[in-house]
Amino acid sequence: MDPAKLAKLQAAAQANRIGGKGTPRRKVKKVHKSSGADDKKLQATLKKMNVQPIQAIEEVNMFKEDGNVIHFGAPKVHASVPSNTFALYGNGEEKELTELVPGILNQLGPDSLASLRKLAESYQNMQKAQGAEGKKDDEEDDIPDLVEGENFESNVE
Repeated sequence: MDPAKLAKLQAAAQANRIGGKGTPRRKVKKVHKSSGADDKKLQATLKKMNVQPIQAIEEVNMFKEDGNVIHFGAPKVHASVPSNTFALYGNGEEKELTELVPGILNQLGPDSLASLRKLAESYQNMQKAQGAEGKKDDEEDDIPDLVEGENFESNVE
């Protein structure tokens, strides 16, 4: 056998070897911990705090400082009032305030109203810009100017 090939094979064998001389040369299978173990630990801790489930909560919205909202649809909510602890379970989606505006107005506090004002101002500016473009389009319409002595209504009939 070629010595260069032999050296290459021995180097590859050393890279794959896990144990000593007589052990099989296999890769170690790593087992990843699932989040289920963390969830069980969290449940045990919450149980020690004597949390109670709160029923009939349809949605939870958390307002961030940048104006976005973390929206939980139909979450599971547990609360412990004496320890001032609340736990939310569910898939949270980060949404902009504009996506939730019709149904979220009654949930807005004084700090969120400022962001709503900014949103309304930007919407008005967009409408004005579109209105200005619309006026330009109106001027370009094919409406003939009235000329003395001509009756355009008779041409239509």
